[in-house]
Parts: sequence; structure tokens; C-alpha cells
Amino acid sequence: MIPPRFLISEDDIDRVVRIFYAAIRRHEVLGPVFAGHVTDWPAHEAKIAGFWRRAILHQPGYDGNPMQVHLAAGDVRSQHFPIWLALFDETLRRTVTPEAAVAWSALAHRIGRGLRMGVEDISERNRQPGPPILR
Repeated sequence: MIPPRFLISEDDIDRVVRIFYAAIRRHEVLGPVFAGHVTDWPAHEAKIAGFWRRAILHQPGYDGNPMQVHLAAGDVRSQHFPIWLALFDETLRRTVTPEAAVAWSALAHRIGRGLRMGVEDISERNRQPGPPILR
């Protein structure tokens, strides 16, 4: 059995996910993006909690592809990631121990960098070749 990346409970993960997505739903930029894709918030939160359980506690259960989901959404932009991470960091600071917050934040930022790079790469490939059209 692989030990957890850091000390955190399943209940802590569920609480962070629940509080974070409550903040997302209220956010003026991210709220509408998520609302356009999430129709069942409890199911979404359970899936994301499963993602974090796998990433942190090494538990089986989550088998999705976050990069594919974010790219398929079509309206996720690279500028959304710093906002997402700031809200997530604030949730962590208010919800878990300082040690867990630092460790979880580092993991979230690493994952966020990868997702952001994927979104930026796809948007670059979708641009028209040649010089930009200035109007």
C-alpha cells in the first residue's frame, strides 16, 4: 500500500471540495463557466473528491482524464487557472491544517500548470497561421 502524499482524511477532502465549489458557483468569472457544464453538483463534487483521493491518498475509484475534460469544454481559458488556484488556496487555508494546505496547494499548482499548458497549446494550434489580423 502506498502511503498518502500528506496527512489528510477523506472527510477533509470532501469538505474542501464542497466549500471550494460553493465559492466557484458564486464567482463572477468561473461561476458561469462551470454552470455551463455542471448540471449535478453533488455528482461533480463526488467525482472531484475521488480525483483528490486518488492523487493524495492513492485510492482507486477515479478514472477520468482531466486534460481531456478541460479541453472538450471549449470555454476553459488559460487565464481561468490563476483564479481557480487562488480560490482553491483560500479554501485550503481556511479548511485544513497549514501543513496540509501547503502540500495540497503545491500539488494543485503542479496539476494546474499542466492543465493550463495543455489549454494554451490547443489554443495556439487552433489559431490561423501567419501574422495576426489587426482590426
